[in-house]
Amino acid sequence: MCNPIFDYDDGDFIYQTSGNMGIDSDGDLHMRIGDNMSMDMDTGELHFNSGWKNDDDDDNF
Repeated sequence: MCNPIFDYDDGDFIYQTSGNMGIDSDGDLHMRIGDNMSMDMDTGELHFNSGWKNDDDDDNF
């Protein structure tokens, strides 16, 4: 199970569902757009977060 990704803007957690997609604890869909950034697909807002799991390294979050 993946560690949750902390969303600094909302103060909630994003749970990675696939490589570049995740759902936060409010039910909003997020798409990874950088190592520490995601876009809320419902609002279009950019969110800074603690980091996404890299596909190349299973232990790097």
